[in-house]
Amino acid sequence: MTVRDGGRARGVAATLGALTLVAWPALAGCGGPAGTDGAGPVRLTWYVYSEPSGSFARAAAACSAASDGRYTIKVSWLPTDSDGQRQQLVRRLAADDSSLDILALDVTWTPELAEAGWIVPFAPADARRLTEGMLPVTVTTGTWDGRLYAVPLSTNVQLLWYRTDLVEQPPQTWDEMIAAARRLAEQGRPHYVEVQGAQYEGYTVLFTSLVASAGGQVLTDDGTAVVLGEPAERAVAAIRALADSPAADPSWSTQRENDNRLAFEAGTAAFQLNYPFVYPSAWQNDPELARRIGWAQWPTLIPGRHSRTTIGGFNLAIGAHSRHRTEAAAAIECLTSRENQIRTAIDGGLPPTIEDLYTDQELIDGGYPFAAAIHEALRHATVRPRTPAYQSVSLQIAHTLSPPSSASPGRLRELRKTISDALQSKGLVP
Repeated sequence: MTVRDGGRARGVAATLGALTLVAWPALAGCGGPAGTDGAGPVRLTWYVYSEPSGSFARAAAACSAASDGRYTIKVSWLPTDSDGQRQQLVRRLAADDSSLDILALDVTWTPELAEAGWIVPFAPADARRLTEGMLPVTVTTGTWDGRLYAVPLSTNVQLLWYRTDLVEQPPQTWDEMIAAARRLAEQGRPHYVEVQGAQYEGYTVLFTSLVASAGGQVLTDDGTAVVLGEPAERAVAAIRALADSPAADPSWSTQRENDNRLAFEAGTAAFQLNYPFVYPSAWQNDPELARRIGWAQWPTLIPGRHSRTTIGGFNLAIGAHSRHRTEAAAAIECLTSRENQIRTAIDGGLPPTIEDLYTDQELIDGGYPFAAAIHEALRHATVRPRTPAYQSVSLQIAHTLSPPSSASPGRLRELRKTISDALQSKGLVP
């Protein structure tokens, strides 16, 4: 694949010596310049989840070559599931592991790891340069207490994917979606709405997206108190309405994103609320189905109001005990560059964080015909509750509102109490 070198494509070697990170009083002594020990380039270890397309490995190789002998990047693969990734990183960080040079962090982890002192912030000038041209909502996920701790590598947001041979016009609201599915069911045609319902992070994302689309939020902006309120009541009512309708897949309460993808490809569903990875998957597994897939904005709860989906994605941070922070910062600048984001989007299906890429013809023609829809969703998107106690908050949401058929305003009263308790906890969730 050939990509253009423009916009944020940065000269890594030229900026290597200029990078500064705050809270590092003895930066020059943290490993020294490359090659001073006669061992050649500094070897950086990048901990990142195992992405099947190989785009991360290719990015590491490309940046190693572009460093002009300053560093090489060795990839250390993490599990594909978020819980497994976090568990491995937390164990190593707690043990002061100096091999944690570059960390791929889920967008929800920044407050927790920053408060623990396990990742380090970038100086303001470097933060501005590293995030120039990026979508503001993505930069928010890497920021804590007014400082940038992690540079956005990729983002993610859900769309409504639907069968164009079954649905002439995509529904705009949650109620319209259920009604369309009910009509298809009455006709004996594929009609399920595939969406995450298992007791895990994906179900939390469903709830927070519904709350935000109803005009509310789970926590206050400073993350210190519970909000919920009427929008949360609308959210649980929407979950229950789907659960009580023929639109609900019988396996909904155990389904995750990949289960939704497979069910949609199996031909029993008319809709799925999911991430862009479903599109290249359909082209690979069932091209005939892929030709009949349309996309639209996530359905909103309030007619006339845009939906607000909760974004995902990964950011790159530097471990506090790394001996090669300067080189790691330069590598992050390369790994998040324009050409690498195009590669990751086309090969891996992960939406970029650089905003003007969504009108880049190379990206669109390379397999992102839905780029404009993703961009629109991201402009209206929200982030998950921002608190160092996020893991506890998420666990309480998924536990209290599971299974979907049990969601109710009464469960919200319980949820308010359990989240309040989670916000008062000290330390890290294991």
